[in-house]
Amino acid sequence: MNRKLKRIADQLEKKAPVAAGKTPERRGKKLSGYGTQLLEKQKVKCIYGVYEKQFKRFYSLAVKTEGSPGDNLLSLLERRLDNIVYRLKFSVTRAQARQVVVHGHVFVNGKRVYSPSYLISVGDVVTMAPNVSDKPKFLEQVVDKRLSIGIKVPEWLELDSKNRKGIVLRMPVRSDVQAPIEEHLIVELYSK
Repeated sequence: MNRKLKRIADQLEKKAPVAAGKTPERRGKKLSGYGTQLLEKQKVKCIYGVYEKQFKRFYSLAVKTEGSPGDNLLSLLERRLDNIVYRLKFSVTRAQARQVVVHGHVFVNGKRVYSPSYLISVGDVVTMAPNVSDKPKFLEQVVDKRLSIGIKVPEWLELDSKNRKGIVLRMPVRSDVQAPIEEHLIVELYSK
């Protein structure tokens, strides 16, 4: 019995380690051009928390707008209300920002907005609902926590942390997006 266990242990040691979820025959294969393009699209969808249908809608809007489709796409994704709430430090994550918007805790120009995909324009004022401002636990755990960490608000937004409101100063441009995104791969994927 001991010899059998020793032989199995020796065989296991001789096998090369395989990453979790990978099969040995797939190890080391390089992604195709289509694979890298698809992976980049999936990465951007995951970062901004959008579904395929929403992403296609934003891409079609980006193509119709003058300028580079890739830059326009990233600008449109940055202008989504849930992203603005995240960028203004009213939430810790984009998923939480989406939930805050869906629950009706965000006002745009004094009107309650429930749609996370609502596109913000220049001059719009984004505020938290008055009932949220009365909840010190939420403000303490989310808003004040992010302000104390030192996370900066992008240049195209202005934050009035005392009144908990943000103003859109200008449209976001490619240089405002800090994530490592290669938007040209997404454009190549959709232009096939």
